[in-house]
Amino acid sequence: MTEAISCGGVVIFRGKILLLYKNYRNKYEGWVLPKGTVEAGEEYKDTAVREVYEETGVHASIVKYVGKSTYSFTVPEDTVEKQVHWYLMMADSYYSKPQREEYFMDSGYYKYHEAYHLLKFPNERQMVEKAYNEYLELRKSNLWGNHKYF
Repeated sequence: MTEAISCGGVVIFRGKILLLYKNYRNKYEGWVLPKGTVEAGEEYKDTAVREVYEETGVHASIVKYVGKSTYSFTVPEDTVEKQVHWYLMMADSYYSKPQREEYFMDSGYYKYHEAYHLLKFPNERQMVEKAYNEYLELRKSNLWGNHKYF
């Protein structure tokens, strides 16, 4: 068994959530959140910011840590136990450009209920729900967007 750690973001701009559409040789298809593998010596929050930028072209800043999800999958001759650390993040615009080298064919911002239903994986839906509730609380307290919580 191999262990792997990734970090990613629930990125919000003006109340909408950033998603990516992946299509890997028509075998793996679906809407996902941006995330990726931690590099040697890299802090989790730095991985999340870097991966969001690499996969979507979006400049986003971390608002807060929202939790981790765990799952496993099999590859030839091994099982991978994966941990993903998630951050609520704020984008600086609606701009996004999917990273074609990673088989992302589309990206964009969606209303909460759209994003929730588009997402392929239940653990990512859970993180979107948790992060969006945090976002609503911050907005209600007039803290969203003024960087007091960084």
